[in-house]
Amino acid sequence: MGSPTGAMADTALSATDVLLSEGVILLGAAVFFVILFRRFGLGAVLGYLIAGALVGPQGLGLVGGAESKLAIAEIGIVLLLFLIGLELHPARLWRLKRDIFALGLAQVVLCGLALTAVIFYSTGFSWGAAIALGLPLALSSTAQVLPMLKNSGRINSPFGEKIFSILLFQDLSIVPLITIIAALSRNPADAAGPPGWVLALHTMAAITGLVLAGRFLLRPLLRLVGRLGERELFVAVGLLTVLAAASLMHALHLSTALGAFVAGVMLADSPYRHEIEADVEPFRSILLGLFFLAVGMVLDLRTVAAFPLFVIGMAAALVVTKTALICGLARLFGMEWRQAMGAGLLLSQGGEFGFVLFAQAQNALLIAPQAASLFSAIVTFSMATTPFLMLFAARFEFARPKANSSLRDPDQAPRGTAIIVGYGRFGQTVAQMLAGHGFGVVLIDKKPAQIEVSSRFDVEVFYGDGTRIDLLHRAGADEARLIAFCIDDPSLDSRILEPIAETFPQAAILARAFDRRQLLELQDMNLAGVVREVFESAICMGVQAMEALGVPRAEIEEVEQQYRENDRQRLDVQRGHGDLAVAKDLIYRPGRRMRLLSRGEGKEVA
Repeated sequence: MGSPTGAMADTALSATDVLLSEGVILLGAAVFFVILFRRFGLGAVLGYLIAGALVGPQGLGLVGGAESKLAIAEIGIVLLLFLIGLELHPARLWRLKRDIFALGLAQVVLCGLALTAVIFYSTGFSWGAAIALGLPLALSSTAQVLPMLKNSGRINSPFGEKIFSILLFQDLSIVPLITIIAALSRNPADAAGPPGWVLALHTMAAITGLVLAGRFLLRPLLRLVGRLGERELFVAVGLLTVLAAASLMHALHLSTALGAFVAGVMLADSPYRHEIEADVEPFRSILLGLFFLAVGMVLDLRTVAAFPLFVIGMAAALVVTKTALICGLARLFGMEWRQAMGAGLLLSQGGEFGFVLFAQAQNALLIAPQAASLFSAIVTFSMATTPFLMLFAARFEFARPKANSSLRDPDQAPRGTAIIVGYGRFGQTVAQMLAGHGFGVVLIDKKPAQIEVSSRFDVEVFYGDGTRIDLLHRAGADEARLIAFCIDDPSLDSRILEPIAETFPQAAILARAFDRRQLLELQDMNLAGVVREVFESAICMGVQAMEALGVPRAEIEEVEQQYRENDRQRLDVQRGHGDLAVAKDLIYRPGRRMRLLSRGEGKEVA
């Protein structure tokens, strides 16, 4: 008979083996399918869903425990809302109140009622069951939509703010939806649960408590951690903040994501915001990927196989209904119709909170377990349609912003002396200096978010890829005296710029280089100038650093001149050899200047 210690060790070893093997399988499948689907431009989410469905218990059965993994992975949504909260100062959140409480409320109510009617008249379910299924379908996937906005740089644009406002109200609406399902419940055990007004009071009390804790506990703690300078403590405090806020909401049967969002907003104006964001982001990315893997794993393929037409038809009805209603509401709230269509397509899927509310409806005896499985599959299928719908939206540019309510093609631009390609932080400085001297400047950018933000400052930026010769023709490059490529693109090389220089010989060509390697590639061309994007600013900080350390001005100027000469000589040698590894002896090493001066060599460098 084995000892208890040995049995415990065997159990622990077995659990470790299972964890390692399942981890390898899940991550391996995820990496393969995410790479595959990204190659086809379909995004990571669909790759995760397919990978989870394939290796899960309903697929090949290589990994089990889908529900437990889904519960753990929901922390990814919590972290996502926390990070979004970090970007929203309370004053800015107040500015969005109309979009949150008017547009958001209208979306949830209209979509919920419409989908309830669709379910009631197409399935023969009771009104109670239709309500318990239709209202949750009004919610969209925060975990899917917000990363799309964040990765595209549109989260802070007017378009992104309206989408975010709707999603935030959807998260707030979970409490009344739970209350409605509880009121319809046929389960006698639910009669002992708290009434809706108690849940509302719990929500207000929890939010107030989080605000006070953020102000009087968390900020002093962050100041202490900042003085200690321990990176690990920032990670621990960031995760502690998120998990504590989520735990409080969970204990009160409220939305854990809402608690994390409030905690993030309370730290939005903290000087340590960026540090916390950098530390929490990797955990968010991993857990959000695991969440979509788990969603794929819980997909009941047997139920789908038994009713394939119903699942596909209802998923299509869900997407069409929400797209139409959200598009109409967005138009009523002032969005241009292409953006409104983009908003409808982006929010057309069902959401992850639908799984939670379907389970509550099942416990309330409003729907059968098979119905819960069917509608969970419908939500999953609707999520899978979103990458395809966004490709459709991008093709027809539904979500593309338009300056002054009408995006203008470069052929409508007034002819100017200079064309600036790329109106980011680099191009803005170049353009404003030229405009300040009185030159006519035509601005071109292919990033929708940048165009939309610029329009808010009454700056007209024309949409298009400024490396295309046909587009430059339309923008008036035949008459321009200067074309400046201010885009942050390491792939900008002679193959792109040489045809442009040959087509427009009267125009001086300037280019922004990402690094030394790109600078060497472009220096073989006869360009009017190539500028490394951080070279001058780095030298400027080096000068300021020496000033702060009390170095005399004359010596600072001498060091700066020596460094510039060193760098020029290194570039000449590297360009001749075509190799960055040569001319190591010309690297400006620590103490070099002092040794040169001690030998009386003055400004001689080589």
